[in-house]
Amino acid sequence: MPLTDVQVRTAKGREKPYKLSDGGWLYVYVTPSESKFWRMAYRFADKEKILSFGAYPEVSIKDARDARDEAKALLSKGIDPNQKRQLDKLTKAASDATTFRSVSEELLAKVKREGKADITISKKRWLLDMAYPAIGDRPICEITAPEILAVLQKVEAAGIYETAKRLRSTIGQVFRFGVATGRALHDPTFALRGALTAPKVTHRAAITNAKRFGELLRSIDSYETWNPATRTGLFLLAILFPRPGELRMAEWQEIDFEKALWTIPAARMKMRHEHKVPLPSQAIDHLKALLPLTGGGRYVFPAVGNHHRPMSENTLNAALRRLGYGQDEMTSHGFRATASTLLNESGKFSADAIERALAHAEPNDVRRAYTRGAHWDERIRMAQWWADHLDTLRKGGDVVPMKWKT
Repeated sequence: MPLTDVQVRTAKGREKPYKLSDGGWLYVYVTPSESKFWRMAYRFADKEKILSFGAYPEVSIKDARDARDEAKALLSKGIDPNQKRQLDKLTKAASDATTFRSVSEELLAKVKREGKADITISKKRWLLDMAYPAIGDRPICEITAPEILAVLQKVEAAGIYETAKRLRSTIGQVFRFGVATGRALHDPTFALRGALTAPKVTHRAAITNAKRFGELLRSIDSYETWNPATRTGLFLLAILFPRPGELRMAEWQEIDFEKALWTIPAARMKMRHEHKVPLPSQAIDHLKALLPLTGGGRYVFPAVGNHHRPMSENTLNAALRRLGYGQDEMTSHGFRATASTLLNESGKFSADAIERALAHAEPNDVRRAYTRGAHWDERIRMAQWWADHLDTLRKGGDVVPMKWKT
């Protein structure tokens, strides 16, 4: 007799597992702990085999009987349902490995193995998450340019044109990786060049007038804050002009007071090359003053209340706003433009030395290797001159225009 739902539901566990037959080779396997599993016993190629359909009540009596009938239909065609199930799993795994999502995840894993910064990987993942709902589970070789354009146009509709541009670039990276690994035939994003709204180029605000920059330095000097690390961070942005992310994630182990040197590892640099920063005496003084406050932890500028994390990326810009400088007037990244402008205007240092101090990439490998070492002594002199010059500007000294060297 076929089983009823009440019989299956009320079946009790015994000392040993036992079976409740439903007929047609289907039965419930009951364990001592009262777990219940649907199984089917059958013969194929003169061998006894068992096919599992899942646990009760997740799999109902009706679902189990339907699965049994499908298995019996396969047997009538000379197909082993167990082998068919394994083949279906392999086919699905192979299909899943060719989806846009799976290729993307492989690319992200590759980027991580290459030592790219966590922030770089998280930004790529954030961008790809925008594409996954529409094309994530599609075979990458079947995705067309119009499908990708539809994804990008949704981003454009929100008015974030720069994000749409970056998303197109990131999707293109996934397709090129797919081509390299034999799962895509071409990169359809090439056909989308010119199809997106061009984002308006906006430069980060910076004060490049020496007198006004001196006013900013005096404002920083008088900045009242319960967290001295914030004021120190602003001063070091001015003195050393690193990228804000490089500064806020600085670790004490990177600072060599004896050699007056800050070594930023390649993993944290935009161009993925180790960058050495000569420390003028003023920078060393600021760091030594901060050492008793944060030197017990990993980061020079730890997050508030959590010394295991670096300072928030918004902290230094927020401090500038509290000092009365709007985002259209000065930003934490703007200190780099200030240094570049005033150092070039001074005429005292070569453009190559200034570019190296800014950690800008030299496209020629041979020239890059040369310029790293050739301008080091000049960079040390420039670092101290710049720090001394900022002291003069802070005190409100006369600003004398310098002529270029001839």
